[in-house]
Amino acid sequence: MVAAADAQNYAQKLGIAHGMVVQELGWDEDTDDELRAGIEETIGSELLDEDTDEVVDVVLLWWRDGDGDLVDELMDVVSPLADDGIVWVLTPKTGQQGHVDPSEIAESATPAGLTSTTPVSLGTWTGTKLTQPKTPSKQR
Repeated sequence: MVAAADAQNYAQKLGIAHGMVVQELGWDEDTDDELRAGIEETIGSELLDEDTDEVVDVVLLWWRDGDGDLVDELMDVVSPLADDGIVWVLTPKTGQQGHVDPSEIAESATPAGLTSTTPVSLGTWTGTKLTQPKTPSKQR
């Protein structure tokens, strides 16, 4: 089954491993169900929704042009993140309806205290990794 293998590779591309706690936001009928299933299979549990109270390792944010204010959304998604947690903003690829320019994601990340990296291809979606700044370890 090639599609399942691709979905597993997507989880690897996203740095998602078994046992991680992953929250999903922005799900809609256009999201990639194979990618979602591959992530669930990799982590060994279901994706958490926006109502979770758990600290999460990864937030998957499906985002399309017209979904609202990305800065506000990113400000909200950082609160449940673990100190070393990451946010993946998943947007439709260039040329697809709802595409969001990577520069818009990068500009929106800064006010939320996040830094963006180079986007990765995930089938018909593009993933942009947003990380929190590393805090210096405390001296004893």
